[in-house]
Amino acid sequence: MSTTKPSFVEEESSVTPTPTKKSFGARLAAHFKKWWWVHLIIFIACFLIILLPVVYVAYPKIAQDAVNDSTLDIREMIISDPTPESFHLEQRQVLGSDSPYHPKIYKFNSAVSLAGADPFAYVEVPEVKSKDGVEIHFEQKVDLTDASAFGDYTTAVMLNEEVSLNIYGRPDLKQGGLPKVTVDYNKTVVMKGLNQLKGFEVAEFSIMFPPVNGYGMNGTVIIPNASVMTIPMGNVTLKLELDGRPVGTTYLNNLVLKPGNNTVPMMGKVDQGAIITLLTSDTNPYKDGVLPFDITGTATSYNGKELPYFTKALAAITLHVKLDVGAALAKAGIKLTL
Repeated sequence: MSTTKPSFVEEESSVTPTPTKKSFGARLAAHFKKWWWVHLIIFIACFLIILLPVVYVAYPKIAQDAVNDSTLDIREMIISDPTPESFHLEQRQVLGSDSPYHPKIYKFNSAVSLAGADPFAYVEVPEVKSKDGVEIHFEQKVDLTDASAFGDYTTAVMLNEEVSLNIYGRPDLKQGGLPKVTVDYNKTVVMKGLNQLKGFEVAEFSIMFPPVNGYGMNGTVIIPNASVMTIPMGNVTLKLELDGRPVGTTYLNNLVLKPGNNTVPMMGKVDQGAIITLLTSDTNPYKDGVLPFDITGTATSYNGKELPYFTKALAAITLHVKLDVGAALAKAGIKLTL
């Protein structure tokens, strides 16, 4: 009897382990590691989508609004060396702004005109840092592009208590590291005018009898200038009328109107015979010897050249004065029975 040993077959047992799940952070890191270039492109695109409208739309609009909201105050305007075609200009003005931005405004050519009219000249405005209270000072020769338009401006200055001056240009502007932009600079500045020389008076006068070198009257006049302008009128010729009839000519030589009251010597060539005849006639309406004269400008000249724009301004007004001619004649030794 044989004993058979049982046989055993060994089989390998294989157990598949459950995979470990990666964390969100690890998966995100792997994603960015693989697709970083896609995200970079998206980031750049988004940055440009936000930045470009700011730089090319919002920034120019903010710059233009700041310029529009600013103010300009002309504190001093000195004209000198006038010719029929030009003059020398020195000007001091102050910029007003409540903007939190203080950009640099580059120098630019500005058209200058009476508000609503054509430009009479172009002035170069210097570079300035735009902030409240900054002073702009410049000095330059100004060539008149339209002398007739400048005559309209000087006439407006002569006639009105206030006059509006328009300044227009297209300067470049730059804020910090942002690029330059071009803005419209369009300012209307209200300035004091000469207001028809109200307050003009003859402070004193005397009659020279007989006349000396053709001049039969001299004296002193006071001419007010309420503006900030210094105006060189040159040699001024004025027509003297009594009751609508010419009775003489007066002269103000080397006249420069500065701000405030100007005391100016006056000389006159007067028809003394006609005035004496009137005062001694039975129909004399001025029994007190006080005569009402009308004075109108007829010519201005500087260095021998007529200045049509100042002549036009003077011709636009008529000054009225009352002079005690009777007393002046008596002082000159002529006793009249009025």
